[in-house]
Amino acid sequence: MTRLSRTLDGLLRVATLGTLCAFAATASAAEPAKAAKSAPAKSAKAAPAKPVEAPLAEANTEQIDAAERVYYGVYDCEFNQTVDIEKHPKHAAYVNVKTGKSAWLMKPVLSSTGAIRLEDTKGETLMVQISSKSMLLNVKTAHRLVDDCVSQKQREMIAEAKAAKAAAEAAPVKAATEAATAATPLLK
Repeated sequence: MTRLSRTLDGLLRVATLGTLCAFAATASAAEPAKAAKSAPAKSAKAAPAKPVEAPLAEANTEQIDAAERVYYGVYDCEFNQTVDIEKHPKHAAYVNVKTGKSAWLMKPVLSSTGAIRLEDTKGETLMVQISSKSMLLNVKTAHRLVDDCVSQKQREMIAEAKAAKAAAEAAPVKAATEAATAATPLLK
């Protein structure tokens, strides 16, 4: 036998012996309790404890600015899912984010790129909002909870961007057409 296998064998014997001793002690202690138990005991259900809200830091001017840029309302997401973002009724410049049966209290943060990050006060989730879409992520598991979410405001901005692009693409064609039309009388 190698030294490692002897050590493992010894540990296994000690663990087995300890388990047997614990079982014997539990069995012998439980038997007198069975004999003393003559009347059925009523089990009292303990009321579930209310979740305690962690105290939130007062919102600074940057957080207030970020909260003003959040697109509030219902977002339509992929796979017929929705996300609802609303102002928190008690805490200024904080938002409630809900999807399905889950809800989070989040702090708006403006990123250097212009995106709005809604950071869960418990550090579990993150909602990222850019001009064209939003997504909800679980930062602990690095998993997208909901993706391709679009609010009414984002829909309007997307339509405006498409109209501006179409107008920009049509402008050179229109200018060329006008120039050709203006030059035509000179050729006659």
